Amino acid sequence: MSQVPLPITTLFAPDYPIMTDRLRLRPFSRGDVDAVYSYRSRPDVSEFLFDQPMSHEECAEAVRIRAGQLAFSGEGDKILLAVERQDDGRLIGEVSLIWRSVADRQAELGYILHPDAHGHGYATEAAAALLAFGFDVVGLHRVYARCDAKNLASAKVMQRLGMREEAHFREHAQFKGRWDEEFVYAILESEWRQSR
Repeated sequence: MSQVPLPITTLFAPDYPIMTDRLRLRPFSRGDVDAVYSYRSRPDVSEFLFDQPMSHEECAEAVRIRAGQLAFSGEGDKILLAVERQDDGRLIGEVSLIWRSVADRQAELGYILHPDAHGHGYATEAAAALLAFGFDVVGLHRVYARCDAKNLASAKVMQRLGMREEAHFREHAQFKGRWDEEFVYAILESEWRQSR
């Protein structure tokens, strides 16, 4: 049973924390502001995000909002969790699942990690835990993820999760003063089950 107080309208929520082999996925708290600022303030992190590098005050507000994004009550709801290493307790990033369609049972997956934590498989491990929640608990049919076409590391995470490239949108929108190119990857519940 979850120890986190949830809204009374909650339909689906993980039991917190979600534990993986090396990680603890948990709701954000006010004490996370400095850790979030350590990566969300960096230009190399914001390069492929819709946000610009965040100020300390913007990070504080983002953490305040994220602290309440921990359950699904309806379409558009987000579960946005801090990714923390078990061995040293360091917060290294965040992972999200957004309930995009109730009728079509679809959600969008996302992840952001501190560059110091890149290359260790943490994004794949954290994202896989949210995929499991989405398919096993929520009963989703399809989960998709998107990334800038230049962000090949993110595309590789999606591939390691068993997701297929469904689209490559070329120059489809203006993004930070340039034409954006975007990959869309997805995985169906049946594909997820076959891969386990």
